[in-house]
Amino acid sequence: MSEVEYWLSMIQRGRISRREFFGRAAALGVSTVMATTLLSKAGIAEEPKQGGFARFAISEGGTTDVMDPATWPGFFTQNAFAGSMCNGLTVLNEKGEIVPDLAESYESSNGTKTWMIKLRSGLTFHNGKSVTVNDVVESFRYHMSAASKSAAKSLLTGIADIKQDGPSGVLFTLNEGSADFPYILSDYHLVVMPAKDGGGIDWRSGVATGPFTLENFVPGTSAKLKRFANYHKTGKPHFDEVEFLVVSDVSARVNALITGEVHFMDNCDLKTLGALSRNPAIKVLEVPGIGFYTFAMDTQAAPFNDVNVRLAVKYALDREEIHKKIFLGHAVVGNDNPIAASLKYATNPLPVHKYDPDMATHYLQKAGHSSIKLSLSVAETGFPGAVNAAVLYKAQAAKAGIDITVVREPEDSYWDAVYLKKPWCAVNWYGRATCDWMFTTAYAAGAAWNDTKWNNAHFNDLLVKARSELDDTKRAAMYAEMQQLVHDDGGVIVVAFNNWVNAHSTKLAHGEVNGIWPDDNFRMSERWWFA
Repeated sequence: MSEVEYWLSMIQRGRISRREFFGRAAALGVSTVMATTLLSKAGIAEEPKQGGFARFAISEGGTTDVMDPATWPGFFTQNAFAGSMCNGLTVLNEKGEIVPDLAESYESSNGTKTWMIKLRSGLTFHNGKSVTVNDVVESFRYHMSAASKSAAKSLLTGIADIKQDGPSGVLFTLNEGSADFPYILSDYHLVVMPAKDGGGIDWRSGVATGPFTLENFVPGTSAKLKRFANYHKTGKPHFDEVEFLVVSDVSARVNALITGEVHFMDNCDLKTLGALSRNPAIKVLEVPGIGFYTFAMDTQAAPFNDVNVRLAVKYALDREEIHKKIFLGHAVVGNDNPIAASLKYATNPLPVHKYDPDMATHYLQKAGHSSIKLSLSVAETGFPGAVNAAVLYKAQAAKAGIDITVVREPEDSYWDAVYLKKPWCAVNWYGRATCDWMFTTAYAAGAAWNDTKWNNAHFNDLLVKARSELDDTKRAAMYAEMQQLVHDDGGVIVVAFNNWVNAHSTKLAHGEVNGIWPDDNFRMSERWWFA
């Protein structure tokens, strides 16, 4: 290893600063231009700069969006509110690791049944009010109440009690142990907002603790925010102002980026990605993710209440053709298991659900049908490429006697009028960092976002047992069995695991970008800067 390579390894490991690297390189006769090139090739960004007004074009947002943290179903609310206006007790960092956020520390005892959270000192809300333990307690109780319809309610059913312990301590007592509890605390719904007198939280004011304060919000159109001067993370955010714009049409997003109207766009059109990447003023940012695209069946509604019908439509889908023609290689073929292969405890259940019209016909006949008519609701906001994927699916399934009517739903009301209401629809799921988190959010009985309305007693029992099991071998076996149950009996067709394919102006800069959540785990407004 040369001396230059040695010092490059030191900056990659965080042992020296960029300034020190340039000094070392100069002493070795390396020009500033060459040193900058070496850092760029190593993926080491420039030092963050302060200032500027960044605008982000976001594909998902609707006129029904509100600031209520119990909701937030799409990219717009999750970026503008969860990631820019708010904070939770913990957060997923740039490497996908769980770290304290509003919490200073967290510690478990009693076999992970008790968790003590210590709040940072000096925390304030945007209106200048100090953050108290009571604000935290009420923020969690808001999602836990009997009347709550929060999407995070199922994550908190295991909490037996939550109370103050000293001036800065929040004590969570669980019914059963949960080794993954710090991950649950980072869920983007579970942000801290000011408590109201008499209980509850004041979410309507838009006052929270995040890197930006809300200036203006027009549902379905935009949210504009400005830098919070008293933010608890030193040096962040870097932008003075940010604005998130709802731009559902991908061509409009591309045009806005090319013309400089916005600095970032999500969900690029994969068909035109090559042309976009050749634009010298634009950088395509593709990040491997653990999110996935599904066609979700309501297992309580006929005919999907028959597992044989569910298996028939699973075998009637040619995922390989869709992967090749729709996702153009920017994804990984699914196998009706929502746990990404990169996650701990992930398995690949057998038999693999590949396109097999004869097998689809077999299960259809087993359900008592020689043929069947079904309606599949889709929109591009369901997942990018969903409409074309559904059209391909229609042709594929016809060979098994399955007649699919593709219903193209309105984009702006999809998550309000279609999701959780229509019996079969396209859904864009973010992955979750742990098996417990994913299963509890989307497959546990009674979960607000259990979009297949699946209720498997054995699965539900295993979910509770695995959460508190500290023997890693036993825990792995439980999660493997749960994945097999979802694959065999569940109502989810996992079409593919998607990469996050976005683009931004070369005027924007950032460090390492993680893909557990989209858009740098929803924290790009906090972490990115102008070059």
